[in-house]
Amino acid sequence: MHNSLLLFLEAVAYFGVMVILFRLRRRIGIGVFFCALSVMHFLETYLASAFYVALPFGIVSPGSSVLFSGKLVMLLLVYMKEDATTVRQPIYGLLFGNALMIGLVLLLRQHDIAPLPSGQRPDIAFIDQMGWLMVWGTTLLFVDAILIILLYERLGKYLRKSLFARILISTACVLTFDQIGFFTALHFVTGAPYEVFFGGWYAKMGAALIYSTMLVAYIRWAESHPIPAPRGLGDIFEMLTYRERYEALIQHVGRDGLTGLWHRGRFETDGEQDVAASLASGKPLSLIVLDVDHFKSINDRFGHAEGDRVLRSIAILLRDVAGPADRVYRTGGEEFAVLCPHPQAVARLLGENIRHAVKAANVANLSELTISAGIATLSSSTSSLSDLFAIADQRLYTAKASGRDRIVGEPSAGEQAAHPTLSAGHGN
Repeated sequence: MHNSLLLFLEAVAYFGVMVILFRLRRRIGIGVFFCALSVMHFLETYLASAFYVALPFGIVSPGSSVLFSGKLVMLLLVYMKEDATTVRQPIYGLLFGNALMIGLVLLLRQHDIAPLPSGQRPDIAFIDQMGWLMVWGTTLLFVDAILIILLYERLGKYLRKSLFARILISTACVLTFDQIGFFTALHFVTGAPYEVFFGGWYAKMGAALIYSTMLVAYIRWAESHPIPAPRGLGDIFEMLTYRERYEALIQHVGRDGLTGLWHRGRFETDGEQDVAASLASGKPLSLIVLDVDHFKSINDRFGHAEGDRVLRSIAILLRDVAGPADRVYRTGGEEFAVLCPHPQAVARLLGENIRHAVKAANVANLSELTISAGIATLSSSTSSLSDLFAIADQRLYTAKASGRDRIVGEPSAGEQAAHPTLSAGHGN
């Protein structure tokens, strides 16, 4: 009974101090909370490997049942009241910090150690044992933290009105998983008996109940903001694993530095894939190649900085006018391209909308600014992106030669009969 009461008081003290630091995060910064959370990790591991007390249901370590369980609940609190991009900071910080510790210990072992006057020497074997247990425990914590958040959100679909049940079930399930994983390593490293596993599991289930109760009480009494509705598991997982940063990097790599549009390399990659998909499915695909009229004169009259501003303005306008299924590229200089899953008539309408929008926008206070464009639509006579681009580019040339400020696409049957030369060499 004495040990049980002490464990309960330790849990209350741990939770109380940590939520005070969390509550003060707007004033002192959340970094204080994170540092306090992290420095306890060594004590958790040390106690879990060497410090046990006897309870009626088995042998228990305060490091595992009180401190580790509390840390997991604290990470869930950060997610609930902040977001996934915030909670991943301590998760990854602990993982990399302990990996660094192992690396430094390996270097420390290479020293020629000078004994103290008393003859005392460092216990390197203990440091090794602790180090590997810390890395294993941190790895488990990394997995546990992601699992408890995903499980908490998943349970929100069924237990949205019962915050206590969501927290308790997610905490109990993840602590069970953690107990299996950590005891396995502990058993092989320190020879911990199986009584430690069962005693630790019972203690962690009790910790889950106590911490869940305190967490719900804290949220309802101290945090005024409501708990958000359940979110998509895919989005949360991407944020927790930094995948959204990876996706953003991939997106940035394919962007033109000046306009932010996709660049020529991405156009060629996407275009070949779209052509192949269109030929296989029979769905329409059109290409609009457009060019800013008399762009060289803008650079000559106003300077290249103004010319760059015009290009950026055109890029913004193209993104605004293009539909959600259309993709806009800067293919070089003042030339742009739009890949759109539309037949010729719809693509031509899009081209005309772009042309009118440029004239109406009075880009960079240049009322005379216009664009010309050529349109080509995939057909049986085109088998690659280069074929499609060649046709659209030839029609762009025709638009330029015909006086600019116009869109040239595939001529209708009536236009071909009246002007046979319109279709010469176009093959589309």
